[in-house]
Amino acid sequence: MRKAWWRPRQADSPAEAGPCGPEPSLLDDAEALTTEAVRALARGDTAAFRLLAAELAGRPDLPGWPLVTGRCLAARLQRGVALAWERGWQPADVVRYASRRRTARHSRLAADAIAAEMRAYSAATVAAQWREQLALIGAEVWWEDDDEYPDAWCEREETDRADFTACAVELVHLLEGLPRLASLGPPPGTPLREAPVRDGFEGVDQRMLGKVRALLAKAESTEFPEEAEALSARAQELIARHSIDHALLAAETGDLGGPAGRRVAVDNPYDAPKAVLLTVVADANRCRAVWHRELGFSTVLGFPADLAAVEMLFTSLLVQATSAMVHAGPRRDARGRSRTRSFRHAFLNAYAARIGERLRDAAGEAADRAAADAGGKDLLPVLAARDLAVEKAVDVMFPNLAKGRAGSVSNYEGWVAGRAAADLASLNGRSEVSGASRRS
Repeated sequence: MRKAWWRPRQADSPAEAGPCGPEPSLLDDAEALTTEAVRALARGDTAAFRLLAAELAGRPDLPGWPLVTGRCLAARLQRGVALAWERGWQPADVVRYASRRRTARHSRLAADAIAAEMRAYSAATVAAQWREQLALIGAEVWWEDDDEYPDAWCEREETDRADFTACAVELVHLLEGLPRLASLGPPPGTPLREAPVRDGFEGVDQRMLGKVRALLAKAESTEFPEEAEALSARAQELIARHSIDHALLAAETGDLGGPAGRRVAVDNPYDAPKAVLLTVVADANRCRAVWHRELGFSTVLGFPADLAAVEMLFTSLLVQATSAMVHAGPRRDARGRSRTRSFRHAFLNAYAARIGERLRDAAGEAADRAAADAGGKDLLPVLAARDLAVEKAVDVMFPNLAKGRAGSVSNYEGWVAGRAAADLASLNGRSEVSGASRRS
């Protein structure tokens, strides 16, 4: 059973509360105002929302009003977070979406609401992937008393109660309107199986991952393309070998574990070519990426060890692409008009296309080396079986999936520059992995 965010405290004055807390009529009034404010946002009536939010924020005729509204908003936020879990959202998804659709302030409030909600669940019912995300977004209860949270939040954000109220109502509207997503695992409160829920890093040698991260960090920071290539090649070798060895071991031991999933942020600007880059990296790693354009992320499905490779490689390649793109500088046409946006859009599209070609080329080579080291053993059946399992997982999770086409590119200079940058990019540890583990 979930517990309430707020804990009743002794009333400061008779007007503030009845024998058992705030007067029911005041709570009803606050709930009704909150509902009307959310409805005003839903129909786009900004003027009505502002009036309702202002009334929620302060009524001088009612000394206990701030306590009542604070508790009401806390309860609505808590219900909104629980509803997000029911609809397949995870902590990082919610915070990222709040920032995308609103502001960083809303995302921080969302993290606090999540932290408060998570107190309702025992550790035995929270999967490892959720705990990882909670730590990543900083979801922790930092305030001392729930009833004093609004004032503590205002002090932290250096703002007033009116801004808190407006921000909270806007977040409630966002949470209550979240679309349903395919579930990537049991929500908190669900008794876990004895075997841990699979996440993107299960089954991956953490020492090996540490070596790969160190190699990629050097590849991203070096100014010398040749050094980046050498570093990335070593990282690719480590990941590729681990991925194929993991697949062979699973086949030999009869491991019945199937594909898992992770959501990877695909941010503006230039989100379309970034999504293409993630897709080619996922394909190379024997995974599949499904882009949710309006939500700002892609769902990547694959076996856990391969998911780790996808996320690391995509992040590293994006760092390198962005650095090369910015280094190329702004662009203007003959009349002095800016063409920077079209240049960068073409640059990233070309970069993704060329990286895809390099990954496919590296795939066969990595698989050949793995087969040779295995004494000529045919890897095709093992890898094909994993491909089929991933494809089935995609079909089940996204039965109505539609394939999109890449957008048009109008800047030839940007396209050429992007392909050149991709040729110099270090395939950050997973390319060959990808390749190796993806095709034979």
